Amino acid sequence: MAGLTTHILDVMSGNPAAGVRVELYRSSGEAWTLVREIITNADGRADQPLLEPEETETAVYELRFHIGDYFGPNGAEDSVRPFLDIVPVRITIGDLDRHYHVPLLVAPWSYTTYRGS
Repeated sequence: MAGLTTHILDVMSGNPAAGVRVELYRSSGEAWTLVREIITNADGRADQPLLEPEETETAVYELRFHIGDYFGPNGAEDSVRPFLDIVPVRITIGDLDRHYHVPLLVAPWSYTTYRGS
């Protein structure tokens, strides 16, 4: 199954990060086009794929995770101005027959990601 999905885990609490806004952009040379915007559900996932197989193109994409909005009201020490604001993750989709999954493991002060399955 081709396409693109994501999920977010709040490693500070050990729970899925619900209610996080995620924007997906596609590069067209110097310009970036907003493809989709979602809010993560109670499981820290989108209810639908960010890209369905039929709309996936070989291109450079950027996911923008609005983590500052999530941690501000959720108990980070510096809740007035969180250390992380928008976490950008830029990926290349090169094989339209493969599925791409981008997990984000995040705390108020750090994050990591990888190519999931």
